[in-house]
Amino acid sequence: MRNIEVTEAIDNAPFGGFQWMVAVVCGSVLIVDGYDVFVAGTVLPALMTEWGLSKPQAGTLQAWALFGMMFGALIFGSLADKIGRKKGIAICFALFTLSTLLAGFASSPTQFGIFRFVAGLGCGGLMPNTAALMNEYAPKRLRSTMVALMFSGYSLGGMVAAGLGIGLIPSYGWKPMFFVAALPLLMLPLILWKLPESLGFLIRQGKQEQARAIYAKIATSAPLGADDRLVFTETKGGSASVAELFRHQRAVSTLMLWSAFFCCLLLVYLLSSWLPKVLQDVGYAEQASLLSLFSLNFGGMLGAIMGGWLGDRFGLPKVVVGFFLAAAVSIALIGFGLPAPLLFAMVFIAGATTIGTQILLYASVAQLYNFSVRSTGVGWASGVGRIGAIVGPTLGGVLLAQELPLQQNFLIFAIPAALSALAMLVFAVSNVRRSANVQVAAA
Repeated sequence: MRNIEVTEAIDNAPFGGFQWMVAVVCGSVLIVDGYDVFVAGTVLPALMTEWGLSKPQAGTLQAWALFGMMFGALIFGSLADKIGRKKGIAICFALFTLSTLLAGFASSPTQFGIFRFVAGLGCGGLMPNTAALMNEYAPKRLRSTMVALMFSGYSLGGMVAAGLGIGLIPSYGWKPMFFVAALPLLMLPLILWKLPESLGFLIRQGKQEQARAIYAKIATSAPLGADDRLVFTETKGGSASVAELFRHQRAVSTLMLWSAFFCCLLLVYLLSSWLPKVLQDVGYAEQASLLSLFSLNFGGMLGAIMGGWLGDRFGLPKVVVGFFLAAAVSIALIGFGLPAPLLFAMVFIAGATTIGTQILLYASVAQLYNFSVRSTGVGWASGVGRIGAIVGPTLGGVLLAQELPLQQNFLIFAIPAALSALAMLVFAVSNVRRSANVQVAAA
């Protein structure tokens, strides 16, 4: 009888069709998630016109979904450590698709805000669970790349929202943008049928037969013997509690990740909520302003994929620090009255280094914690980040209402990117020290 450690087995096995299937299903779910998040920015100018909203009021309306995301990340991240990743993903997916559909029937800002809050609960819970699941099934040598590739679906969803907005809103108004959310509900059976449960969760629950069936699809060249038993060493690690995130010399790393999440998500939602409206105010046509949102998300998709590839080769913290520095420069330059091609190039770089870096942060936090608290760790980092996401659109509305020079606004917008770079630099140093201390203790 042998004890087979599944993490080690996955690391040594070829990356095959089963893991690609996990990546495709999770990535497809995140396309819908990204659409739901970024559709708010595409319809904001139309909502302000129809309901007579001021910029601060519009920023507050945007924040309702982000409040939901904060609570969703905290609730469903920890819940999935208890009920399983697959159930957590299915519940969150159904919640936000149904609520997004219902938002299209809203006849007042209050109704719209309620539906967006409920949709936010599902969106906020989806990301930590898909990140944790993909992190578990990807071998260590490809982990950053695969998590980033999966999360590029989020940016692709934002591109779909911008593309549909360009075609639908001028002719049909904002409501059809939400009615489209009915179509992804057809994916729910696919999630329940094809998406596997976490191997670590099954082993922790004593469901060896189910775990063996999944393992056989991954380690095809190393079949299990009749008496072999699968084990997940990390399940001996701590309970799924927030206190565990600060143990084992992880306190500084946890706080720095939370700071980076806060500032990064502040930037992502500030730009996605207000960039089309700002460009309209300085003279760009509606379709051209929505094209900026497409460029932002296209940059986010390519930035995530490139960043994941670089992270597997040079280490994620180094790449993330560099990306945040590039974000600070590109965001500051947006406000300098650049010619249109250069403006959209800066928006593209800003997307690559904010939306793309947000995805790399999920990979970073998933790798910091062991299995028993992984969803909790990602959920709390995401939940703290959602506070920044709430601040972003609200801060944008207040600042833009002051009618400051455009250049000054974007210089202010660049500050969170610089702070994120500093936080991740401290995170990198802390990780090096923690690893050195662990090696000394082991010796």
